[in-house]
Formats: sequence, structure tokens, C-alpha cells
Amino acid sequence: MEPIEIRIADFDDPKTRDLLALHLAGMRASSPPESVYALDLSGLKKPEITTWTAWHGDRLAGVGALHMLGADSAEIKSMRTHPDFLKQGVGRAILTHIVETAKQRRIKRLSLETGSGPAFEAAVQLYRNFGFQFGEPFGDYVPTGFSQFLHLEII
Repeated sequence: MEPIEIRIADFDDPKTRDLLALHLAGMRASSPPESVYALDLSGLKKPEITTWTAWHGDRLAGVGALHMLGADSAEIKSMRTHPDFLKQGVGRAILTHIVETAKQRRIKRLSLETGSGPAFEAAVQLYRNFGFQFGEPFGDYVPTGFSQFLHLEII
């Protein structure tokens, strides 16, 4: 397999738009309506959010974003591996890139919200493998019984 190349997302690329639409549809299908926090295209274009895509040759393999919450905290958003690339290291590659970027930006705490249930188990395991710990809601999130909150303290 060719190495995975991480690039800044090109929101004009139809492949990127299609994967983000797939992500949003998946979140809506797997979550109660009040617990869907996935960002649409306009949300990902905000200046405090950096979005990356992962490529295998000319094929889009995944996406992930970093949302700056303050000077030393940030949130992971829009993590999604294209179905053709599941279990091939794409999520790990994007998450590694996001964590390294967080370190470069001197972020002390990296957080995320995700759902619960079978659709979210692989993602939660990936985050746990990186050292993320379950914790309290952050930012504007409120506990719903469905959402899970994970945090990584960066030293």
C-alpha cells in the first residue's frame, strides 16, 4: 500500500464534499437528533478550524479537523475514514497528524465528543489507543446519555 498523504482539505474538491456529506449522514443515522454535533461544510470553513484530508494516491481515504477552542485547548472534529479504507491505518494517520499539530500549537488539552454504541466503538478504541481518557463535557456540550467525552492532556 502506498503511504497515506495528509493535506489541507480542499473544500472545492467533489471527493472531499462527498466524504463530508457521507460523514454527516452517518452521524445523523447513528445518533439521536439532539446529539448530532457533526459540522457541515460551512462549519468546517470557520477560521478557527483546520481540516485535513488523507489520500492514498488519487483516492480520498479520510478526513479530520482541529477546532481551536482557546489559546491552549482544541477539539477534534469530523473524523471519518472512507468505507473503502477502513482498518487500513487512515484514522490513525489523521489522528497522529492532528495530535502532532496540537503539540506544535502548544495545546495542553485536546478533547472530543463522540457517540456511544456499535457505530462508535472503533473510533473510541482508536482514541483510547492514543491515550485519550473519558471525562466531563467541555465547551458548550451538555451530557445527554448518548455523548461520550474524551480528553488528551498534552505535556
